[in-house]
Formats: sequence, structure tokens, C-alpha cells
Amino acid sequence: MQILEFDLDGDYVELHILLKLCGLVDSGGMGKQVVASGAVSVDGVQELRKTAKIRAGQVVRVDDEVEIRVMDPA
Repeated sequence: MQILEFDLDGDYVELHILLKLCGLVDSGGMGKQVVASGAVSVDGVQELRKTAKIRAGQVVRVDDEVEIRVMDPA
């Protein structure tokens, strides 16, 4: 499994935007499609809300292939 660390700039990032910023999808729209497909989980629970607020300390997984650890840069 590929593990990525994402330094959060602000209080949160919307889930579909996080996928784009990490380079997993080419656009926010494609990120929304991936979330809607059921391929994404947050902290081990499937997440279908495309604009879910992802905060520092959370772990996002895509198809058990990529894990994104959201870090607090401070």
C-alpha cells in the first residue's frame, strides 16, 4: 500500500479536493466520482460525502491501495 502524508493548510480540506491535491485524480469532479463510487474510507469507515471535511489526524484510504495521512504542519 502506498502511504502519502498531506500537510493540512487550514482547519480542513474537502475530501474530493484532497484526492486532487494528492495527485490521485486529475480534477475535483473526478474526485467526486471516486468518492461516490464507494472506494474511499475515512478512519476505517466508508465515506460517501464528497465534501466531507477532513482534518489533521485523520486517515483516508482509497481502494486499500493508497493511504493518506493528514498532518498538522504546525
